[in-house]
Amino acid sequence: MALARTRRSQRAVDYWPGFVDALSTLLLAIMFLLCVFVLAQFFLSREISGKDEVLDRLTSQVNELTQLLALEKSGKQDLEDSLVNLQASLAESEGERSRLQQVLNQGAGASDAANAKVSELNETIDSERQVSARAMSQIELLNQQIAALRSQIAAVEGALQASEAKDASSQTKIADLGRRLNVALAQRVQELNRYRSDFFGRLREILSDRENIRIVGDRFVFQSEVLFPSGGSNLNPEGQVEMQKLATALLDLAKEIPAEINWVLRVDGHTDNVPLSGTGRYVDNWELSSARATSVVKFLIANGVPADRLVAAGFGEFQPLAPGESPEARATNRRIELKLTEK
Repeated sequence: MALARTRRSQRAVDYWPGFVDALSTLLLAIMFLLCVFVLAQFFLSREISGKDEVLDRLTSQVNELTQLLALEKSGKQDLEDSLVNLQASLAESEGERSRLQQVLNQGAGASDAANAKVSELNETIDSERQVSARAMSQIELLNQQIAALRSQIAAVEGALQASEAKDASSQTKIADLGRRLNVALAQRVQELNRYRSDFFGRLREILSDRENIRIVGDRFVFQSEVLFPSGGSNLNPEGQVEMQKLATALLDLAKEIPAEINWVLRVDGHTDNVPLSGTGRYVDNWELSSARATSVVKFLIANGVPADRLVAAGFGEFQPLAPGESPEARATNRRIELKLTEK
């Protein structure tokens, strides 16, 4: 039995240096993590002025610190458990030494073997005491590190709250600016609508009072027969007269519209749904509608209207005003539309 205890003691003696190395490795890992944390704190302090991205990063670091704190607590608990085990082993060794000392005093057994056993137990006890002292020192160091981590977490949470308050204030300002912008845009639209109404009123006065020149919604509509020959895109003499009146009204209006309103007159060409033969100048209605709108724009430019205030667009037969295949519907859909709008 004494030989078995001796072997167990030897195995214990061989175990503790490895245990101490493991604790040292753990301590180095913890110090490395703390260094990483300090660096993260340095970069965090430089980036705290951000908004949503900074908030996400702060939240992530809080989670990492929380995990690190939990890891430190777990390590502390492991060291405390090891200390309890060491103290229990120390008590057992001291009991064994007392028993052997009694046996030695009573003269039972071999005196030299008992003395050797007592010396070995004394060395084991001293070693375990040293390990216990180191464990206590590490526990104290871990307690200090945990306290520091808690303080840093509190500081980060304070910075996070301050950043959230700043972000809330920024969101309020953005909402207020959006409201102002909407009001300003509404005012601009109302002002442009007023000039559009004036423009259409002048066109009513100066253009011929004809059924094929009318207002539809926010657009002034010329039927194609007034301006162009059938299948052609060159303005006929009657169309040139009407476009000359339009250019005069547009130039007068341009003098009244404030410079801050970036307006344009959009000229839209539309055709009916009768396909072209493809053998003439234009392959299809797309080309014909675009050419007619471009012809009007070029005539207005030639009569003094600034080119940067005009836009030409062709829609072919795909934006009809009147459904159906009747001659009346097709005549209604062949048209040039004028719309005063913003760029």
